[in-house]
Amino acid sequence: MAGHPEHPPSERLSVTLAPPAVVAVNELAETGSVSKADVINRALLLLGFVERERAKGHELMIRGADGELERIHIL
Repeated sequence: MAGHPEHPPSERLSVTLAPPAVVAVNELAETGSVSKADVINRALLLLGFVERERAKGHELMIRGADGELERIHIL
């Protein structure tokens, strides 16, 4: 069964995560009650969104509890 032209079929990948990424995936999966695959899929979708927005010249900001904006830099 072929995937949607804009969405290729699922693919199983084998990756080696750096130790801090392993910790992050484990913590996010546990606290979010989701699978590790879900955590990684969401992270990649978020990174893709951020990179597309940056390519448009947009900036990533976070608003603190005090209402102040801070620019986020992703290297």
